[in-house]
Amino acid sequence: MNELIITSDGSHTIFVPELNEHFHSIHGAVQESTFIFIKNGFEFCKANPISILEIGFGTGLNALLTAITGISGSREVNYTSIEKYPLDAKIISSLNHYKFAGKNGKEVFHLIHSSPWNVFVNICKNFTLKKIKADFTKEDPSGSFDLIYFDAFGPDKQPEMWTRELFSGISSVTNKNGILVTYSAKGEVKRNLIKCGFDVTLLPGPPGKRQMIRAVKI
Repeated sequence: MNELIITSDGSHTIFVPELNEHFHSIHGAVQESTFIFIKNGFEFCKANPISILEIGFGTGLNALLTAITGISGSREVNYTSIEKYPLDAKIISSLNHYKFAGKNGKEVFHLIHSSPWNVFVNICKNFTLKKIKADFTKEDPSGSFDLIYFDAFGPDKQPEMWTRELFSGISSVTNKNGILVTYSAKGEVKRNLIKCGFDVTLLPGPPGKRQMIRAVKI
């Protein structure tokens, strides 16, 4: 059974015993997501409006932080997230992520998690969300995206999520100069992205992580 864990910055993550893996860094869940996906992804990508594809909805933390960041700006954000195994409502209701998302955090957190699957829903100012319940390894991706949040479990836990074939599908729906960010910096991941048309840069990682990848579609 999944377990709720308090990470070093006080925010929750979830431990999955079957995989012996956490959803986020134990050094700080909100800190990690903010560093990788907001600072080095959303704020780096200048597309306006911006279309985002997230691989791995998980706890909805990346969606929450993106929505909250977007509220204070002027960019329209269209956010699509794919998840094979949505979390149980009971564990979602126990998460404290909204406490780290400012005055609108609780309301936006609730709207994100209560919104129906497989349809676009306007969550808040500048932020529209579509959660897709699907197995990404068996889906042909469609659409056109400026920014990819790649947040699957690690290559050693879910190797099927990090194949060249899967990255080729992602590349096909990523706009020229579009950005992909992920916490992984493994050599195989880097090589697969390069072979699929991305220019890959290794950046310093968040606390507890030496490096991360940011890739630009050539």
